[in-house]
Amino acid sequence: MEYKTLDEIRDVADIQPNWLGSRPLTKCERLERWAEALEREGGRRLKTLFEIEYVSRAERAALRADDSPLSVACSDPRLRAEGLAGDRVGDAVAFFGISEMELHNILCFCYHGETMSAASAAVRVRAAAVRAERHQPLRTAPMLAATAAAVMIAIGALAV
Repeated sequence: MEYKTLDEIRDVADIQPNWLGSRPLTKCERLERWAEALEREGGRRLKTLFEIEYVSRAERAALRADDSPLSVACSDPRLRAEGLAGDRVGDAVAFFGISEMELHNILCFCYHGETMSAASAAVRVRAAAVRAERHQPLRTAPMLAATAAAVMIAIGALAV
């Protein structure tokens, strides 16, 4: 048997990463891979998306930002090979199989300000992976109750 280096083999064959032939990633594995990509960024500050809950569904699907947690996911070659189409909200919702509410909790301006650390984004993505593994959707009822209470207080304050 003759030994050849990878560079020598590249001249006569296409070399593919070994994961291209493996089974597709599950929803949890996709989210975990995203969390790992974010962890590799460490304390790097990433841009959040501004008030994504206030735009129409079509506008929300098209939202993106350079240097965001979504752009980190999009730069991961395995996630791209698995089918992540881009770094837009709609691409992430479709590919990761998470709701817009879950994505909002991961990367919206209203929770984090203009930027957030990649490490804190990783924690939130991993929490979504754990919920997905347990098949537990994000519980919105407590958030809606708190929002309704805040509105009622604000209305009451205006009436006084």
